[in-house]
Amino acid sequence: MKIPYVMLLLLLAALNTIGPFSVDTYLPAFPAIEAGLHATPLELQQSLTAYLLPFSFMMLWHGAISDAVGRKRVIIVGQAVFVLASLLCATAPNIELFWLGRILQGLSAGAGVIVGRAVIRDLFDGIAAQRLMSHVTMVFAVSPAIAPILGGWLATALSWRAIFYMLCVIALLLIAMTWKWLPETLPAAKRQSLHPTHLLAGYKSILGSLPFIMLCLSMALFFSGFFIYVMSAPVFLIDHLGLTETQFGYLFVPIVTGMILGSAVSARLAGRLHAAGTITLAYGIAAAAMLINLALNYALADSVATRIPQITLYTFGMSVALPTLTLRALDMFPHRRGMAASCQGFIQTLIMSAVAGVVSPLLWDSTRHLAWGMVVGLMASLAAYLVSLRTYRVID
Repeated sequence: MKIPYVMLLLLLAALNTIGPFSVDTYLPAFPAIEAGLHATPLELQQSLTAYLLPFSFMMLWHGAISDAVGRKRVIIVGQAVFVLASLLCATAPNIELFWLGRILQGLSAGAGVIVGRAVIRDLFDGIAAQRLMSHVTMVFAVSPAIAPILGGWLATALSWRAIFYMLCVIALLLIAMTWKWLPETLPAAKRQSLHPTHLLAGYKSILGSLPFIMLCLSMALFFSGFFIYVMSAPVFLIDHLGLTETQFGYLFVPIVTGMILGSAVSARLAGRLHAAGTITLAYGIAAAAMLINLALNYALADSVATRIPQITLYTFGMSVALPTLTLRALDMFPHRRGMAASCQGFIQTLIMSAVAGVVSPLLWDSTRHLAWGMVVGLMASLAAYLVSLRTYRVID
């Protein structure tokens, strides 16, 4: 069975929504969750780390397991575990059980994200793969804008627990969509062994590759330049900009608009501009946004108008680069794309865990500090990318 392009696009984008919905929907409800679970702000902030660390760890395994047993089965099992984890969060009587639910969400949420990337490379090559990756990113990018707005409405109208019941429903729908729509894209003849020796050799080859590691770091650090604002959203928007729990869209709608437009440009550039040119253009746009952000933070007082637009420009530049950088990394290991996607996701989410649990709280006290966080993230990303250029090659 051949799935129509539009249906495949919508399904892969939908599978990616679990990640941002698991993080962004409950950010506006932080004050309500703190009160409901009798938790401190720092304890609740650590629920982000409780999610992101196991999310990062399982990134190493989702793709490798799908290389052995097939893509479809891994996606369905992952969503089923996510349903149970979300129910635990929704019914948790204290912060400790809430952490446990978040850990289980982290262990399962990445299955669709990672395996979805491998599905793209199973079905498409070259320009077609870049276009689909860009289109998936473009459609998926709507979810970070919707998630916090929906979470704020649910927390205000019903309860913060309704947010996690909603996540259960989303995961159940994804199970049904995957079962009905998605064919198995990895033939049995192309599957890899799960024998420890074979796995160890694969991980050693991928994680021992300096250009692969540098490409993954370039993506993760690029992303971290604006992710610090997402992870600091309750403080950034409520304390610094004076907004309310239902006004998180002032940040998320603009940055998602930037992501959608950047992904659309990336898709248009496929076949028109070579990969290096696309990436160079993206870094130039992001650097301009970074400098504007730094200047405005020192020149003008905190407000939506002086703090948000340049973050939008940054996400635009980032989204021009990410599809090309992602495919460039996966194409280094054409016979282990699932494992390569796992390793790529592991590195990215490990960086995101550090940003959520360590870096963002250190920058909360000032919007200027957040602006410098963007500077460090982008400059480190560019350095990693330049290192990857020197030794890039296809391994097998």
